[in-house]
Amino acid sequence: MFIILIVAICLLILADQLIKLWVAASIPLGATHELIPNVISLTNLRNSGAAWSILEGQQWFFTLVTIIAIGTLGYFFWRYRNDRDNRGYEIGLAFMLAGTFGNFIDRVHNGYVIDMFQLDFINFPIFNFADLCLTVGVIIILITIIRDDQAEKF
Repeated sequence: MFIILIVAICLLILADQLIKLWVAASIPLGATHELIPNVISLTNLRNSGAAWSILEGQQWFFTLVTIIAIGTLGYFFWRYRNDRDNRGYEIGLAFMLAGTFGNFIDRVHNGYVIDMFQLDFINFPIFNFADLCLTVGVIIILITIIRDDQAEKF
């Protein structure tokens, strides 16, 4: 399972980078292309900060935090490898590693992250596939924690 998740991490990172390349090449900077009317659009946006452009331009900070995050996530990913009782943690950490690496590649290569998914039905920051991977990973880990907590009660 560990090797399968390493391959999955690589495929998720590749998907993230290909989506970003496609958006950068197909949609002019700042332009929006509606995918599903009033639901989701693609927007070519450069974000040198975090969500809502918080700490914009602080690349040194994001580099430091990302290196610490990759080290921490990698440690736990290695620790939970091939442990059937911790499969949820392993999968969640794999998604989080993919998302962290995907955005880190952008920050190192471009000095910014390319964001593209815009939710038209709510005021929410525009995000990218790597952000989606991070979110899915956190949700999987939270579900696993709740499941484990419930199992201990019975």
